[in-house]
Amino acid sequence: MLVPLALPWLPAQAQAAPARTAFQVRCEDTITKTVSVFSARQNGYTINTQLSYKMLTTMKGVARRNEFVLGLTRTESMVQIGAEGAMLQDPATGYECIAPRLKVQLTYAPVKIYVGSEFPAGTCGYREILAHEMRHMQAYMDHLPKVEKTVAAALAKRFGGKPFYAPSGTARTALSFEIDSGWLPYIKAEMAKVEAVQAAIDAPAEYARLSKACNGEIQKILVKTRAGR
Repeated sequence: MLVPLALPWLPAQAQAAPARTAFQVRCEDTITKTVSVFSARQNGYTINTQLSYKMLTTMKGVARRNEFVLGLTRTESMVQIGAEGAMLQDPATGYECIAPRLKVQLTYAPVKIYVGSEFPAGTCGYREILAHEMRHMQAYMDHLPKVEKTVAAALAKRFGGKPFYAPSGTARTALSFEIDSGWLPYIKAEMAKVEAVQAAIDAPAEYARLSKACNGEIQKILVKTRAGR
């Protein structure tokens, strides 16, 4: 009598891997693999010195008494996802498969940097405030490749180079729904994480430093303008 040879060193999945259907073979071996294409970029910046620090304070919405915004950095993150890909259908099972080709674009609108008009270009106060705002802009730029890396890994884990299966006539709709309801909010949330970094840049210690910078020049201007002189 022949006794089957057991192979205990093999993982359970390896011993009992389910055979692929003919349709799965067609989908997984003959159509283009799932791929994600990324484009992350920023679109430059401008510096505006036309608004007073009081106007900038209003723009930011600071409500606390004796808190003022000497400079401000504004931009807007934009996320776009396009989906296409080859599709195969199987009348026998009533299913279809699509190999999604996702094109993800992560962009920042041109950054707008404001420096209060009370601090003319070339003055020490102007240089200090601008340097502070440039830290804000750099934080946005540094965050972009981090989001790209995080999202790329998440997409690779989700699709894993495998086709997307759904009942016939619904694959593209199902994929679009997943993108709109899941991936877009997820990516936007990842983009928004930069605001924690921005808040750290605006720590109370930094405001205290700025108020004393330039031998008190900034503080003197604040006192003068608040007194209406």
